[in-house]
Amino acid sequence: MWPDRRLLDLFGIEHPIVQAPMAGAMDTDLAIAVAQAGALASLPVGMLDEAKMRAQVASFRAATEKPLNLNFFAHKPPTLNNAREHAWRERLKPYYAEFGIDPAAPVPTTNRTPFNAEFCAAVEELKPAVVSFHYGLPDAALVARVKAAGCKIMSSATTVAEARWLEANGCDAVIAQGYEAGGHRGMFLTDNLATQVGSFALIPQIADAVRLPVIAAGGIGDARGIAAALALGAAAVQIGTAFLFCPEAKILPPHRAALKSAQDDGTLLTNVMTGRPARGLINRVMRELGPISEVAPEFPLAGGALAPLHAKAQAQGSGDFSAMWTGQAASLGREMPARELTLRLANETQTLLRKMAG
Repeated sequence: MWPDRRLLDLFGIEHPIVQAPMAGAMDTDLAIAVAQAGALASLPVGMLDEAKMRAQVASFRAATEKPLNLNFFAHKPPTLNNAREHAWRERLKPYYAEFGIDPAAPVPTTNRTPFNAEFCAAVEELKPAVVSFHYGLPDAALVARVKAAGCKIMSSATTVAEARWLEANGCDAVIAQGYEAGGHRGMFLTDNLATQVGSFALIPQIADAVRLPVIAAGGIGDARGIAAALALGAAAVQIGTAFLFCPEAKILPPHRAALKSAQDDGTLLTNVMTGRPARGLINRVMRELGPISEVAPEFPLAGGALAPLHAKAQAQGSGDFSAMWTGQAASLGREMPARELTLRLANETQTLLRKMAG
């Protein structure tokens, strides 16, 4: 029933839908539900230690034998810059005073660890069907070990040049991440936000540029978006924001409340939350310090000094200092269990494709 079976056969799934790995917004509950519906489930690992990663994989496999994608960050660890970190604390000092937080208190550490030898050893043991990366790929030796373990590899490309690089460096599939996508931009060969490309233009150009199957991501929230992506040359789609409306998503109350009234112009690309550009629902700190701040420390250090403000604001029911990652198609979201949503998206897309075919 699907026009391009390359991803279905490569990953062993029934529907050309990949559930986006959304670090901090989900756990195994969402992944299990999506997998049971026949799509590719993903678990974000970049904010977990190895023990927690193993526990989540065990929980997933206790519930289903379906394929699993483990997602890691592949960024280079940040270089500490005392002057920049101090400038960032000074920029945040008025907020600390407002919430009664000691501005001289030690900055909490952030918990985003790039893929390393320890994670690689765990992957070799666990052997997930798919391993995906954000911000390019890790060292070639680690990529070779993951492939030798029998795992398929994919990563995000925000430009044609990045897609070609991923193909040349060992990927089995490429995620074409359009400008509309929620969460962190996967850009790794460029840091120029002004030249980032929208999904409608990016998908066919990447599909023409590489031989690998392409997964479309960004601004896809219903059957119309899925059908359009397939028509543009994608073999599957990756969906994130639509799954945030599901009860299995583990987002905080201010984020869930804001999603219900989200509009097409309600998000921004900002670096003030973590130090890297990411799309999220507009909040106070984005408006007042950004969206792009020249003093925000490197990823993920910017988030450390924001953590006490996040905690204080959340305790008051506010998302003013929280990363509420969301894509531009949030208003298409529907509140229903993740398994039901996955099946409905697949069925509605097939109905639409049949209608389009006449």
